[in-house]
Amino acid sequence: MYYAEEIVEEVRTRNDIVEVIGGYVRLQKKGSRYWGLCPFHNEKSPSFSVNGDMQVYHCFGCGAGGNVYTFMMNYENYSFPEAIRMLAERAGVALPQQDDSQEGRKRESRRARLLEVNKAAAKFFYFQLRSPHGEIGYRYLKKRELTDETMRKFGLGFAGKDGANLVKYLREKGFEDDLIQEAGLASHSEKYGLTSQFWNRVMYPIQDINNRVIGFGGRVMGEGEPKYLNSPETPVFDKRRNLYGLNYARRARSNNIILCEGYMDVIAMHQAGFGQAVASLGTAFTSEQAALLRRYAQTVLLAYDSDGAGVKAAVRAIGILREAGLSGKVINMQPYKDPDEFMKALGKEAFQERIGQAENSFFFEIRILEGQFDMNDPEEKTRFHREIARKLCEFSEDVERENYLQAVADKYFISKDNLRKLVTGYAASTGLAKPVERPKSGVRPKKNSPEENARRAQRLLISWLLDEPVLYGKVRKYISAEDFTEELYRKAAERLFRDMENGAPNPAAIISTFEDGEEQSQAAALFSASLPELGSGQEREKAFHEILLTVKRNSYEYHVAQMGTDVGALAQAIEGKKALEELARTHISLD
Repeated sequence: MYYAEEIVEEVRTRNDIVEVIGGYVRLQKKGSRYWGLCPFHNEKSPSFSVNGDMQVYHCFGCGAGGNVYTFMMNYENYSFPEAIRMLAERAGVALPQQDDSQEGRKRESRRARLLEVNKAAAKFFYFQLRSPHGEIGYRYLKKRELTDETMRKFGLGFAGKDGANLVKYLREKGFEDDLIQEAGLASHSEKYGLTSQFWNRVMYPIQDINNRVIGFGGRVMGEGEPKYLNSPETPVFDKRRNLYGLNYARRARSNNIILCEGYMDVIAMHQAGFGQAVASLGTAFTSEQAALLRRYAQTVLLAYDSDGAGVKAAVRAIGILREAGLSGKVINMQPYKDPDEFMKALGKEAFQERIGQAENSFFFEIRILEGQFDMNDPEEKTRFHREIARKLCEFSEDVERENYLQAVADKYFISKDNLRKLVTGYAASTGLAKPVERPKSGVRPKKNSPEENARRAQRLLISWLLDEPVLYGKVRKYISAEDFTEELYRKAAERLFRDMENGAPNPAAIISTFEDGEEQSQAAALFSASLPELGSGQEREKAFHEILLTVKRNSYEYHVAQMGTDVGALAQAIEGKKALEELARTHISLD
């Protein structure tokens, strides 16, 4: 569904970006902007800026940025039409009725069609489980002690013994073969034609946080291989950025998230009343998934298998959680292998007790590490202490490192002074204890190349003119969009100066003119440059004049360099030289 530019702009203006983003990110006002922890990358110091005046956001750490539409598309994984519909509903804006004609359906985005075919496949599997063909799958789930209500909640289904039936069903529903293949529901072979890889399996639909089916996991009935088979990555299914069960866990009203390894673990936990359980999607836990969890809780409880592989996976996940700024704890499952077995054997109350006894993730790592050394051997014991020192060096904050150093020394009867010496020595030899360098709010690392200096001057000029639009009337004779040598900057300046001529600069609307997400982020950065902090009016006038001269000088040099290949550049260079000379001897008042 495509919407007229007037509708798009009305919906945008009716949704204040500070209010919208404030519903997802904890923002604090500092000066004229709002700051918070970026939801798109892991950080501990706020570098995520929201400008209510310009209706744009920008992260000075990872570079993400845009307007309210960009945020919803990146945060909620929406398509552009989906973002419009969501924000229109939020603001009470009536949208034109969707065109259900054949021509209108053809205009629907590929993404929307992929979601539709996944939804249709989920319905097929759902009804197959409850038909005579799915009896083997139904018996399996009942044996796992799942209720009919739980099966319904998670949309569990069954893929029959013939991989061609799903394809036949989807074709009858009007889905094209190439769409079925792109959704990862089938593949083509010369021998069998188009058939689904999902057959003789209990099916677990995988939903995103908005309850849309984006993929599937299938557990084979019997001894077939592979035991579990998941959908391949598709335009709507990114395993690294989704978690099974998060669509329910996000609404659990719990102060923690329980992270499991498998689908059945999550389902068993939810059935027992632990609705905050989630699992990764057939892959190891990722930093993207950690960033996703950080939106909903600060503490993550690991409920991984108690075997060797589970312990190794837990140690790896702890490091990822710590890097994301999340507090991790480990639930002891022993003597049972996983949450599903534990719940069946001991029940909800016992598991709640284990949650209360969950082990601090750092002490869990040290305990696992201890098992690798013979503590009766002085040499082995010394190596263990050195490994503790190495682990302590992973803390970037001095206070946190010192707190853990004292706690570990007390727990393992190590002299605090001796352990501190080991830490200091290890840090000195490796540099591991140096604080992690992170961009400060509103400040990017300095880059002194001529190209970056030119880009910085162009960004500062745009920001200054936006902060004080009255200045545009004073400099319009010296500066034009052609003086911006970056193509994206030039396009943004063309629209901005045109808006200023009409007295209505609109940065958020300008961002919408760029279709590519990366370009939208760059445009947001252009409108979010931090102006230098200056004292007197004379200092400000001098700084502004220097920025103007830098932009104009770079423009002149750029067009001179282009004269050999561009005839028009000669005229531009001549005009630029005249303007540059005049500007150099002109005083521009900021009053």
